[in-house]
Amino acid sequence: MNKKPALVILAAGMGSRYGGLKQLDTFTKEGDTIIDFSIYDAIEAGFGKIIFIIRQSFEVEFKEIFSKKLKDKIEIVYVYQELDKVPTAYINPNRVKPWGTGHALLLLEDVIKENFAIINADDFYGKEAFKVMAKSLIETDKNSYQYKTMAYLLENTVSEYGSVSRGECKVDSDGFLLGVTERTQIQKVENTYIRKDNNGNSIPIDGKTIVSMNFWGFTPTCFEYGKALFLEFLEENKENIKAEFYIPSLVNEIVTSAKAKITVLESDANWFGVTYKEDKENVVNAICALKNSNKYPKNLWSAQYTSTTKELS
Repeated sequence: MNKKPALVILAAGMGSRYGGLKQLDTFTKEGDTIIDFSIYDAIEAGFGKIIFIIRQSFEVEFKEIFSKKLKDKIEIVYVYQELDKVPTAYINPNRVKPWGTGHALLLLEDVIKENFAIINADDFYGKEAFKVMAKSLIETDKNSYQYKTMAYLLENTVSEYGSVSRGECKVDSDGFLLGVTERTQIQKVENTYIRKDNNGNSIPIDGKTIVSMNFWGFTPTCFEYGKALFLEFLEENKENIKAEFYIPSLVNEIVTSAKAKITVLESDANWFGVTYKEDKENVVNAICALKNSNKYPKNLWSAQYTSTTKELS
């Protein structure tokens, strides 16, 4: 029987389009963040540990919120994604943004010994998605090369207030991922969807397109991938202070491997998230409706669990 899987929460982002640290913003009268709901759903689904990837610049504020409310509820580990966590030759004093989600994933190699899922801090994935992912990870041999991704329809993930980027998933007839292509500046225009290519041209994209919302499931064998690719990225972008290394780059390396496969999981969960400040009202209303329909208790953290807290810098 596998150990309970861990949940990794990517919370080191700067929130530039949102206008602040959206991972710490609250969306209910009780002071709940989106992260609270992800952790609540994860505990119910069978996850046994939470790993926060954060930055030391907001460490105190972050711990003030989460270490207190999660005490005695689930084990917590902190990992710090800092700009100097790269070879010295690639440290740029002008850079302020983290190196991206792919870099964050690679930082976990010495921390993760069990199967794990990884998610964004600012996305609300839904109860069913966590149940499906947890069940799949528990049933997967931790020494295997069988990974997972949670699928969502593009039409259910687009903001009403500006463009978004999404990873378009190509899936084979057996339900395995063939690759992820980053699509940028996706917008809803009346009843259709368009994206921009590298030349700025508008191209239609089907609303039923399967996209990644950065909800992945891995075994510890995943750390065999991505290291050389990240070094290539650093070399190519050492003068680009905004370039980021994303998980889909690592995933595309995985799917071209002869021994690894990524299963595309599906659920009927409702996804919503905040890219722009204007998205907040919709998220507040959606969460309020879930509480009013008793999908969540008024006070999330009334239940008691067991926890320990660790820090890894």
